Amino acid sequence: MNAIAPDHPAYALDAYRIVARGEFACAEELSRPACPACNGTGHARAEVDGVITMGRCRCQMLPDRIQLFNRAAIPARYLSATFLSFAQTTDGRLKELDPSAIRAMGRASQWVEAFSPGDSNKGFVLYGDVGRGKTHLLIATIRELIFRHGVPVRFIEFSRLLGSLKAGYSEGRSDTELLTELAEVPVLAIDELGKGRLSDWELTIIDEVVSRRYNAMGCTLATTNYRPGEPSGAAPPNLATTAQLTQTLGDRVGDRVFSRLTQVVDFIELAGRDHRTEA
Repeated sequence: MNAIAPDHPAYALDAYRIVARGEFACAEELSRPACPACNGTGHARAEVDGVITMGRCRCQMLPDRIQLFNRAAIPARYLSATFLSFAQTTDGRLKELDPSAIRAMGRASQWVEAFSPGDSNKGFVLYGDVGRGKTHLLIATIRELIFRHGVPVRFIEFSRLLGSLKAGYSEGRSDTELLTELAEVPVLAIDELGKGRLSDWELTIIDEVVSRRYNAMGCTLATTNYRPGEPSGAAPPNLATTAQLTQTLGDRVGDRVFSRLTQVVDFIELAGRDHRTEA
């Protein structure tokens, strides 16, 4: 049961800042006075149907959501990623976004608005060539989801996941703990889905993560450089050519994983210019 905290800007959900701590972005609460509803204890009395109960004070909503953000493992490079910064340059001018990018931002924003904590929510996959802003938009969505709805989210770049698992193997640790965490978190955001050499082991990891979330009806978000489509049999990527553009996401993750993705996500395209080259 939440008590009602004072109507004061110090207790607003935007009274925080995002800073870099090592390789991750971390939220910090801005200084504010002790809450008069709970005198800084975090617990306050509330009356419900004539019954006085003790519950967690509403002033603790922001600290709780800051903890969720800091557990999401968002890269420090994206500490300023918001819907607003996706649409604006660093000096506040509107970017000349491709129409598909404008539509993608609108759909991501609407998705956050419609998200229903505790229910089964369909996810989405942002796809397009490199440098189109897919990761920026994905992390902007995560940030809004955490601070608006208080939903636990885990961000993972796929090649980093593979590296973490390999490091664990070399230290004699099982992959069970990490894969279980990724399977059970309410919202999982996978960056660079389909990246890698497509070894049997890599395909097994993709299958396990997606299949376990599929069976648990978890919400999955992702980015990928590959167009949605069933396996085509096209040649794998070659760094010296543009062969990677001919493969589909189905080629990269396998037909079973792609089939399951089509049931639990919508595919959203981001086209336009390479923002990294422009920068």
